[in-house]
Amino acid sequence: MKNKALYMNGKLNLAFKEMDIPQPKAGEVLLKVGYCGVCGSDVHFYESGCIGTTPIEGDLILGHEAAGTVEAVGEGVTNVKPGDRVVLEPGIGCGHCEYCKSGRYNLCPDVQFISCPPYQGAMRNYLTHPAHLVYPLPENVSTLEGALIEPLCVGMHAANLGGVKLGDTVVILGAGCIGLTTLAACKAMSASKIIVTDLFQNRLDKALEMGADYVINGREEDTLARVMELTGGKGAHIVFETAGNRVTAAQTESLTRRGGTIVIVGNVMDDTPMNFYKIAHKELVIKTVHRYRNVFPLAVQAISDGKIDIKKIASDCFDFDNGIAAFEKSLCEKQTVVKAILKME
Repeated sequence: MKNKALYMNGKLNLAFKEMDIPQPKAGEVLLKVGYCGVCGSDVHFYESGCIGTTPIEGDLILGHEAAGTVEAVGEGVTNVKPGDRVVLEPGIGCGHCEYCKSGRYNLCPDVQFISCPPYQGAMRNYLTHPAHLVYPLPENVSTLEGALIEPLCVGMHAANLGGVKLGDTVVILGAGCIGLTTLAACKAMSASKIIVTDLFQNRLDKALEMGADYVINGREEDTLARVMELTGGKGAHIVFETAGNRVTAAQTESLTRRGGTIVIVGNVMDDTPMNFYKIAHKELVIKTVHRYRNVFPLAVQAISDGKIDIKKIASDCFDFDNGIAAFEKSLCEKQTVVKAILKME
């Protein structure tokens, strides 16, 4: 048994190394990783060598979108057993702060989120993880689908915060991975009309494949004019910004109807002009998303019940040995790669 890991050591520098196989402590499981997704944050770390403006020091194992098979369990673990296929939830809250105790553990200031420095990630053959943060996969949910549950949870959390319901018209700005998982969640929650915008037609084609009612190519059409045409001049009940772009973020107030809701899902890094007079005049609600909370079991069930076909977002699959190529393609062909997946076994 070997434990090969894909390490990042500085900007645009990835290499494989072998490490010891850890032993599960009390309350932990040893997981043999089957698949691991390449997240946009992984690609950002690889491209910039930084988290924010702070350089990442030393070796870092990337990856937090993981599923696999339980190899062994530590003392006191009863929810899973060796041989079970599971998906892991990567954020380990402290369990003691006001946010953890109130169920909003995604806001824990001391969270240990794997693949986010200094916590090592899942792009390795074996890792240990708290047993209460692994969830069994039903027989009809593949391990590959399990590795796509983490980004799906972002979309489901966004749809929950937005309060999506039957009769709602939804606009999703951006048809990347998170835009598509938000689309899948809104569809499963019975949104009546889903409009997706992007600058790349291949992504919009994928949105249509996943159930969007209308798509708008921002290079070819006036997004605001088209949304107003499709909504009888009123705008959408809920607008999701998933592109992480200041231009689309600034559009949200105009695209949302009176009394509607804006949900900021993407990481908008730049200063964004927002007209708060217009926002107040419409009495809009603005909500923001930080990862997810309390949705992993719901996501597993939605896939198992056939309400969400999450496999459709997996655009590129690489053997683990070709993991560096997965990062290079994800970086250099961002417009075509929706989600790269590493097959670890």
